[in-house]
Formats: sequence, structure tokens, C-alpha cells
Amino acid sequence: MDLSPKFAAVLFDCDGVLVDSESITNGVLRTMLAELGWNLSPEEAVTRFVGKMLRDEADVIEEHTGYRIDADWLTEFRRRRNVELDARLEAIPGVVEAVRLLEPVYPGKLACASSADRPKIELQLKKIGLYDAFEGRIFSGMELPRSKPAPDVYLAAAHALDVDPAEAAVIEDSPTGVIAGRAAGSYVFGFCPPSPVHQTPEVLLAAGADATFDSMSELPGLLMREG
Repeated sequence: MDLSPKFAAVLFDCDGVLVDSESITNGVLRTMLAELGWNLSPEEAVTRFVGKMLRDEADVIEEHTGYRIDADWLTEFRRRRNVELDARLEAIPGVVEAVRLLEPVYPGKLACASSADRPKIELQLKKIGLYDAFEGRIFSGMELPRSKPAPDVYLAAAHALDVDPAEAAVIEDSPTGVIAGRAAGSYVFGFCPPSPVHQTPEVLLAAGADATFDSMSELPGLLMREG
């Protein structure tokens, strides 16, 4: 059976799409915010912070704690986060198999485009055994003028892959990321498994997702067609 791509490229978010990191990262964040006097439930932390860059949330944090997070605080957050990720991180169920199926159909046209810092992205991809699938095609929103919900990281990925962003598929799990993908002009699939750290289909569709799915086993079929 011959398989062919439905899109010119596939651009993956990282956290919550490739790696099951959100509960770990949010646990560290909730602990550090509690140390500043702001106690958040896991659900509140997900709603407020998933898909966003912490440095962009300094005003919100200061409003609730009276403390202005600075470079030292962010460095300590990343240090504590990375320790936990290195110890506990796992791949999203089924994603390794899905990516390996997609690789020969999309040779050189799979990219990882995340709001996270590059060391975190690379640590996570290496931890789950997918670094080789994206090596040379990893993009960090922190290295660009604007991060999600601006489209910059997806536009940069499409440009580097030499594809029209309007012909690329974006795989996202947060409203912020969905908005970024749509702003880039791409077709956005919203990943929404039943999980306390993922959004509902309704939330992602309201943000602009073109379609949603709840299991990575579905992804190859959404991105490939029989020739």
C-alpha cells in the first residue's frame, strides 16, 4: 500500500503533544507560586499558564503575589522543572509510533515548534527517543521576537522547511497554540485526550482548530492518504 502526504509539512507543538510534560511543569510552577503566596489548583494552573511563556505572565503573577518575577526566578524555575522532567517525563501515548509512521511519508518535513526554551525542547525529545526525528528542525518561540499566540514560530518552521505555511498542518493542544497556528495560515489539528491537563474539543474548536482528535493512533490517518 502506497501512502502519500496530505500536507506539505507537519509542525508539532511539543508539550502536551509529543511529551506528557504539562502536569510535571505545572506542578513545579504551582509549588513556586505557592512559595510566593499564590495557591492554585491544577485546573486553574492549566487554564492560566498552559501554552504560554512565563516571562509574558509577569504582570499576572505580580498582581496575585506582589512579586515581580525576574531572570533569577525564571532560571530557578527552569532548573527545578528540568530536574523533574529528566526524572519523570514520558511520551504522549502512541506518539512515538505515530511519528515513526509519518517520517518516511514526510521526509525532512516534520518539525517541532514550541514556545519553550531550546534546552527544554531538546531534553524532552531526547528523553522520549524522538530527537533524531526532529534534529535540525526544532524551533523555539523564545528565540523569536514574539512567541505564541503570535505565529512567528510556525512561520519560521515553515520557512526553514521551504513550504507555504498555508499548506502545512499544525498539531496543537492549547488555545494559545491553536491561535498561533491559525495566524500562520496553517490547518490546525487540536489534540484533546481526556486528561486534566488537556483542553476539551469545544475549547480548541472555539480557539479556531479546524479539527480535533483524542488519540495519537488517529494521527497518521489524518495526515496521510492511500496512493
